[in-house]
Amino acid sequence: MPKPSVLVAEELSPAGLALLEGDFEVRHASGADRSELLPALADVDALIVRSATQVDAEALAAAPRLKVVARAGVGLDNVDVDAATKAGVLVVNAPTSNIISAAEQAINLLLATSRNTAPAHNALINGEWKRSKYTGVEVYDKTVGVVGLGRIGALVAQRLAAFGTHIIAYDPYVQPTRAAQIGVEMVTLDELLRRSDYITIHLPKNKDTLGLIGDDALSKVKPSVRVINAARGGILDEDALYRALKDGRVAGAGIDVWASEPNTDSPLFEFESVVVAPHLGASTAEAQEKAGTQVARSVKLALSGEFVPDAVNVQGGAVAEDVKPGLPLTEKLGRIFTSLARGVADRIDVEVRGEIAAYDVKVLELAALKGVFGDVVEEAVTFVNAPLLAKERGVEVNLVTSEDHSDWRNLITVRGLLPDGQRVSVSGTLSGPRHHEKLVEINGYTMEIPVNEHMVFLSYVDRPGIVGKVGALLGEARINIAGMQVSRDTEGGTALITLTVDSSIPDATLESISTEIEAEKTRQVDLGE
Repeated sequence: MPKPSVLVAEELSPAGLALLEGDFEVRHASGADRSELLPALADVDALIVRSATQVDAEALAAAPRLKVVARAGVGLDNVDVDAATKAGVLVVNAPTSNIISAAEQAINLLLATSRNTAPAHNALINGEWKRSKYTGVEVYDKTVGVVGLGRIGALVAQRLAAFGTHIIAYDPYVQPTRAAQIGVEMVTLDELLRRSDYITIHLPKNKDTLGLIGDDALSKVKPSVRVINAARGGILDEDALYRALKDGRVAGAGIDVWASEPNTDSPLFEFESVVVAPHLGASTAEAQEKAGTQVARSVKLALSGEFVPDAVNVQGGAVAEDVKPGLPLTEKLGRIFTSLARGVADRIDVEVRGEIAAYDVKVLELAALKGVFGDVVEEAVTFVNAPLLAKERGVEVNLVTSEDHSDWRNLITVRGLLPDGQRVSVSGTLSGPRHHEKLVEINGYTMEIPVNEHMVFLSYVDRPGIVGKVGALLGEARINIAGMQVSRDTEGGTALITLTVDSSIPDATLESISTEIEAEKTRQVDLGE
């Protein structure tokens, strides 16, 4: 039998290539040259890329034998994951390959902006000796505010503690007890902005974090503050930072990532107090080697038909066929759980009941955690790092199984206990031969409604006329309702509307609905993002 073929479309570390060459036919092509890439894809089983190769629907259509696309790095901006999923192609990346390099880059920028390293260097090589002009500040005894205490944020905090700094952090999904273990004081975002001498950003980029550090945030900081962003471009509003620097409301900044990349012309370049870099967070020999070896191992697993822990879409391998359809449903239940909880739980129970419980369903626990943390941490969440993320945050996780359940053939529940004693639960099931995903319970309220890309939950005091008001306001906003169910505990008690809609509801419209019906809680979950 001929060996499976692997096309390496960009530079891969020698260690990564060595892992592949014994078992596969390794080919090379330039991923940036479409005229070379597309013909080369015709008969390959795996494709390995970095950031320059666009793996879109056209590329996938040119590769009928393709089983796996591996990105030798963290981001997946150049891979159309949805198109790959529809084509049945596994997508993997190297989610932990660059965390140390990224943390060190943040510290590098922090130190460089403290001591005016870049402008002093430029002056000296231009024949100017300007010691007094470039007097800096010590990091010792300063307060560093870490925005996002995920794995990279925690690494930064631990390393800066050695400088004799006081570390404070904002992250609604990290427990204070866990933070205290690494010597970090948890505070609100406003308090962090007010107290910090340095602010370093380590958040995922999503609709909630985009522009988080903008005009409003920068109006609350000390004029001596220095802001570091080595996480994702766009979390720090570059225009707002420019205005703050221009007005003397911020002393300096270190920027490695940009809202639009590549970026070679920014107003921020005019400030000597701003140290800039072309997204070098992962650009170390060590990170590139780790990325290469990680994706090479994932390719070997995928082409051997084994379970691939770092898969970001289709999960395959050593999982029972009857269990596999439950993976995407369970991940979505985890995402809904996080949206409803609005914080980290002390304990999470993943309950699997019915016929499916006769199999090994440990992977469903991993899928639930992948969903729980997927929208709230900086790094990509996979089956490998999800349990570690829970452990780092002090979350106790339990898997409960039972083959008995009277209402449904299979029932999956993500249930959690929050630090304030509140309990949150979300249950779903798979229906019919096509495994239609249905939501059947939220916090004790029963329903039966398909899981949809856009879902909204509204709790309020049960009374007549509410459904009509919700429908009217959505109609005015041109939002089409796909499905709606009302559940209640008692007549005149608390009711819950579960909505599925065709598009995300604008915040202003959702706020109007909440005000109009006097909602006790309003949550929107966009499962397609």
